[in-house]
Amino acid sequence: MATIYDIDAGGRAPALEARDVSVYYGDKEAVRRVSLTVPANKVVALIGPSGCGKSTLLRCFNRMNDLVAGARVEGEVLFRGKNLYDADVDPVEVRRRIGMVFQKPNPFPKSIYDNTAFGPRVNGFDGELDALVEESLRRAALWDEVQDRLNESAYALSGGQQQRLCIARTLAVKPEIVLMDEPASALDPIATQRIEELIYELKKDYTIIIVTHNMQQAARVSDYTAFLYLGDLIEYGPTESIFTNPREERTEAYVTGRFG
Repeated sequence: MATIYDIDAGGRAPALEARDVSVYYGDKEAVRRVSLTVPANKVVALIGPSGCGKSTLLRCFNRMNDLVAGARVEGEVLFRGKNLYDADVDPVEVRRRIGMVFQKPNPFPKSIYDNTAFGPRVNGFDGELDALVEESLRRAALWDEVQDRLNESAYALSGGQQQRLCIARTLAVKPEIVLMDEPASALDPIATQRIEELIYELKKDYTIIIVTHNMQQAARVSDYTAFLYLGDLIEYGPTESIFTNPREERTEAYVTGRFG
């Protein structure tokens, strides 16, 4: 049986727990019996070489792999004590409560306002939409830059602003967990810094799981780091320990740049 990496949550229930999660694309096993717990209001980084299963594992946490032809998930992903892969679980509701920000900014061909309001409208939000849009843009550290241009196309924004808009769009549906798949890899260093600062602020209210190829970024933004290699979870623990005193030789080789 795979090792279960339990993290001390200080007496709080974990935000998410994976138990023996495996993912197949057809006959190919891309993730192999991964078990780990994700503490609430922390940032967990998934690191490892290309093709190691990071993004595949991330997509397990809100059932995005359901949308991939030939993909099959085994094991359990527990959220509030419920296995997200039980037959009676609505994957659309899962994706509302566990949001996703993708590698490249993907705003809709709509205004800044309508991008932010899209999710709440689809979900039948009947509150004060203007206030929700402002709150979401503020949480994404974008309001001050766009408050006087909400009716402009989202495509008029810079790449970094578009990514923060996508984060605002995710936050507008009030998720509990935010998944980020290399959210800064397509951005310049200044925009990347803004995203990293935003992640630090958001963990006060959300649990964040981020995939990154950037070792320095993982060290800067995360509280815990999981190192994956060839579909296996090699090591998971506090980020400082992973980068300064890893238990596994393969982890040390990767974080010190000897391979990957």
